[in-house]
Amino acid sequence: MSLKAQLFPRQSRYLPGQRWLNVLFRTLHLVGLGGLGAGFLYPAADESWQLYLQITLASGLCLSLISIYSNGIWLIQLRGQVVLLKLLLLVLMTPFPQLRAELFILIILLSGWIAHATAQVRYYSLYHRRRIESGDLH
Repeated sequence: MSLKAQLFPRQSRYLPGQRWLNVLFRTLHLVGLGGLGAGFLYPAADESWQLYLQITLASGLCLSLISIYSNGIWLIQLRGQVVLLKLLLLVLMTPFPQLRAELFILIILLSGWIAHATAQVRYYSLYHRRRIESGDLH
């Protein structure tokens, strides 16, 4: 089986218990975001928000890996690209600590927008300049 066929299957794959894994990781993600918000919007005197950053990154990585396993098309759809942009914004918090609150708010705005956007927007590919779905790459 070619790499393309493995990464972009005709039919999306599902892990056993995938629904509950998504619920678990999304819940952990919310806990992490809550802690980050407290640390960034009401600046913590110490680095206590670091644990919440780790929870956010780990749960976000797990959610992304589940999406990629299901179908790598997620990587070239706007919904996956926004996640990569949010990761970049998190990384920018290290060299620009004075912008943590603003970057955090931008991440929340991007999250809300892509999560509640229409399928036409979420499944849009900047590369293909149109909405794409599983079978479109074969």
